[in-house]
Amino acid sequence: MRLSDVALQVIWNRLISVVEEQAQALVRTAFSTSVREAGDLSAGVYDAEGRMLAQAVTGTPGHVNAMADAVAHFMREIGVETMAEGDVYVTNDPWLGTGHLHDITMVTPSFLDGRLVGYFACTAHIVDIGGRGFGADAASVFEEGLRLPIMRFAARGVVDRTLLTIVRANVREPDQLVGDMHALATCNEIGHRRLVETMREFGLADLTKVSDFILTASRQATLERIAALPRQSATGEMTVDGFDRPITLRATVSVEDGRIVTDFAGTSPVDAKGINCPLVYTKAYACYALKVAIAPDIPNNHASLSPFEVLAPEGTIVNAVHPAPVALRHIVGHFVPDTVFAAFDQIVPGLVPAEGAGCLCNFQVSLRPTGPGGRRAEVLTFNSGGSGARPSADGLNATAFPSGVMTMPVEATEHAGPVVIWRKELRAGSGGVGAHRGGLGQHMEVGALPGHEFDIQAMLDRRDHPARGRQGGGDGAPTKIARSDGAAMGVKGKQFVPEAARVVMAFPGGGGYGDPAQRDRALVHRDLARGYIDALQAREVYGLSADDVEAVLAAAKRGEAG
Repeated sequence: MRLSDVALQVIWNRLISVVEEQAQALVRTAFSTSVREAGDLSAGVYDAEGRMLAQAVTGTPGHVNAMADAVAHFMREIGVETMAEGDVYVTNDPWLGTGHLHDITMVTPSFLDGRLVGYFACTAHIVDIGGRGFGADAASVFEEGLRLPIMRFAARGVVDRTLLTIVRANVREPDQLVGDMHALATCNEIGHRRLVETMREFGLADLTKVSDFILTASRQATLERIAALPRQSATGEMTVDGFDRPITLRATVSVEDGRIVTDFAGTSPVDAKGINCPLVYTKAYACYALKVAIAPDIPNNHASLSPFEVLAPEGTIVNAVHPAPVALRHIVGHFVPDTVFAAFDQIVPGLVPAEGAGCLCNFQVSLRPTGPGGRRAEVLTFNSGGSGARPSADGLNATAFPSGVMTMPVEATEHAGPVVIWRKELRAGSGGVGAHRGGLGQHMEVGALPGHEFDIQAMLDRRDHPARGRQGGGDGAPTKIARSDGAAMGVKGKQFVPEAARVVMAFPGGGGYGDPAQRDRALVHRDLARGYIDALQAREVYGLSADDVEAVLAAAKRGEAG
């Protein structure tokens, strides 16, 4: 059957909707709050050669861009000739999946009338995978939890009970993890059903013509964007806190004919603790940064990603090899886009934003009863600092860039265990000043119900190296963390919190963009009225008179502004 370009475009759009339904099914059925509430997942459809054709809108760049390469690994390890209808394959191998053991990737071959026509894949972050627990304290990946090689989760529709028995025996929340594994398998099945319906509707025996259309159009569109750029090379660099010593990320971006090459030579070596990043995850966020900069409207797939090449010497913190500890690989990976932007801003000025909070402001609490009536629980919560200001707009408050995951609601967090969130609000004055203001961070205070103590795994950064402004903008506010009884705390690592004590945190703001003297007065008035800046900042940085400040605050008190 000959399909017109219009029909092929309709099928392409249908595939995007299919994988979005796949992702939403995972959100609705997952057990972990990281999936249900934060959307820390990805879903995609692939052709018979293992090339990604479409990804869900719901999901993170670190998952889906890394998952773009995953199906080829499954094809090699399982063997295409052994695949059968009803099979489902699984792994959480950091170097074959998405960078750490806490992400489980499942791949399902899709058959039509007995013929293999493609694959569906999905990934989700799970709360516990055993070992030391989610955190940076391990000295090798062997300490970080249970590692599943690429293997069958189900063979011809029959789930491997031996696998599930091993999983249950090695994790703290077995029902939650097994539930998530079934949710992953089910969402792939939903994608498969919708694909079969689409293929029958359009009379397709395979995806060859659709795949050729999607990949050819995507690659051509991406190459056109690259062709419009100057053939230049530039190096960007940034320093972040690391675990117990600062680390430097360095990226040289080179625009060449038909490709953009990003080379991380000069980046700090592998760390002794689990903040190292496998290359697959570094590649995912480096590609994402350049896609954001030059081709945000071109759908993500194998061809639209292929012109972006990423290099990094083995043994650097962005190309950690086995058995390096990698549990918190996102802390480094989420700073990759800002490093790439620092270079790209020199090639095409005025296009990329200022630095933001970067890595998520996550923590996990391991709760234990101190007497009768309590219960043990593992509670993971995702939180965000502010994003960097953009060349033509303010940064977003408490918004996760580049990961795009959502902040978990207090109600969902407290429902997961005997934890209490005593405070969660925007952090006034934390956004970097500028013609466009950086996004605000948050204040957060966490404790436990009476009768419980806990360990907190802090997964923070930017205490000593706040987000830098761009083009004259100011830096964002740094991270702060302390215990309510005055005990000092680190931004990373497992730390004990006794009964009745709390952990008080202030998450970082994003950097500002441009000269603050050029900020629109109306926006300064709005920020002051809403409490985003204080009176001192309004006067000394933005030049409001004392009378103006008093008038704005009085109007805000009366409910007339903001």
